[in-house]
Amino acid sequence: MQTSAHPIFPDSPVPLYSQLADLLRQRVRRGLWGPGAKVPSLEALVAEFQVARVTVRQAIDILTREGLLLPQRGRGTFVTDQVRAERSLTLETSLQGLADAYRNDKPQLTLLEESGVQPPLTAMDGSAAPAYHHMRRVHSRDGQAYCAASLYIDQRVFRQAPKRFRQETVIPVMVDLPHVTIASARQTLRISTADVEIARLLAVAVGSPVAEVRRICVAPDGTVLYLGQITYRGDFIQFEMQLTL
Repeated sequence: MQTSAHPIFPDSPVPLYSQLADLLRQRVRRGLWGPGAKVPSLEALVAEFQVARVTVRQAIDILTREGLLLPQRGRGTFVTDQVRAERSLTLETSLQGLADAYRNDKPQLTLLEESGVQPPLTAMDGSAAPAYHHMRRVHSRDGQAYCAASLYIDQRVFRQAPKRFRQETVIPVMVDLPHVTIASARQTLRISTADVEIARLLAVAVGSPVAEVRRICVAPDGTVLYLGQITYRGDFIQFEMQLTL
């Protein structure tokens, strides 16, 4: 027997409580429920979203574990002050802007693996270097993972500052190297959803919104010096750009 679709939430393999948690999380992130605000009662949320009480409780539990909400016995559930400006990361639109932003950003870097794998380049990207140093790692701040990165660096470039590349964000290091010339750089951004591996690395629900960024730096002779494939938590990144008149 086929059940009718939910009037608010779409049919999805993502559990209903996880979809509700994401919706409530966005209310907090966007300031609709500010720090110290009292969240509507369980009965009010059940009526608004037309879900079972247990579904609302599960969603509230998720945001409580994330530190966004704080239930208080006899008083209700309140938004904490954990949502701070430094939780957001602005995705710059120029190479120098990226270098300046990341130079001052000091995330905790967790190395997942290193290898000598060739990057997945297309004909439009440029020519491949003879060899690349590949690193997979997770960037975190205050114990919260906010992006998972797969980074390919021309081996000749990597050998100029291996310790820095392992301990710092890549773009500022590349810009600082005196014998490396970046002739062009570009990045693309695609909105997607977290698969099982990304959900595990970033501690989000499967199907949560993420931003996938593909970033390339090219030498004057057309050699791809760097390819970064970075997946950011959707609730952590903001994208700003100047509009031409």
